[in-house]
Amino acid sequence: MPPRKPSAVGAHVPVSGGLVKALAYAREIGAGAVQVFVSNPRGWAPSPGDPAQDERFRDDCARSGIPVYVHAPYLVNFGSPTEATLVKSVGAVDHAMRRATAIGAKGVVVHAGSAVAGAHRDEALAQLRSHLLPLLDAAEPDGPRLLVEPTAGGGQALCATVQELQPWFAQLDAHELLGVCLDTCHAWAAGHDVAGPGGMKKTLDALVKAVGRGRLGLVHANDSKDPLGSTRDRHEAIGAGHIGKDAFAELFRHPATRGVPVVVETPGDASTHRRDVELLCALRDG
Repeated sequence: MPPRKPSAVGAHVPVSGGLVKALAYAREIGAGAVQVFVSNPRGWAPSPGDPAQDERFRDDCARSGIPVYVHAPYLVNFGSPTEATLVKSVGAVDHAMRRATAIGAKGVVVHAGSAVAGAHRDEALAQLRSHLLPLLDAAEPDGPRLLVEPTAGGGQALCATVQELQPWFAQLDAHELLGVCLDTCHAWAAGHDVAGPGGMKKTLDALVKAVGRGRLGLVHANDSKDPLGSTRDRHEAIGAGHIGKDAFAELFRHPATRGVPVVVETPGDASTHRRDVELLCALRDG
């Protein structure tokens, strides 16, 4: 078997002005992978998209060898005790999966969700099976994967530590279309000391133990403004936060990340995102 290509490094790119503008931004920062929103990230209303732009974006990314990922709206929560939220969550993820197919995306990132204050966590987890599993069963087998992203913790989080991925996956029978998006800031906030000696390796080893090899589909590479275990999701530029750049070098050395695209969701503009991408590429190749 030939060796896997090095991890593509890129960023979440803005889509204001359309997907064609997003691709221009990606080129400006030297992104080798991109993540986009295909609807309002803080709302429920679906966006129909523009078929002409979808086709151009899909073809340009394919020609350039740039893998694409879609991030579902932040409001999605399959652990909610509110039926209306559950129904809207199903609709939002279904829409994201369809739009991801239209633009040639490899995966759709969705936050793991929360039971919300006062709700029973086990019952909230069970809702994954009743509301999300049918959606996965109905999806095209060669379509985009659904990549669950563990959260920063706090409250009634259904999955914050990588160990908690195991029961999350179990509710969905470890569906073949299910994968993981690991956010380094979230992992740090949830209590994984990825900055300590061997800490990133230990965290990735635990992830593989929880869900098996080949399930890691995307990495959100973000430093953190806050200390370990804060449960606060505040991103910082690579090497400028509490995690530090050495942890990201260790990330690239782990077998689980080989060939897995890495995107930054760090604050700033195109110039700072270019610096983050260049630094991560240097750490990958060093």
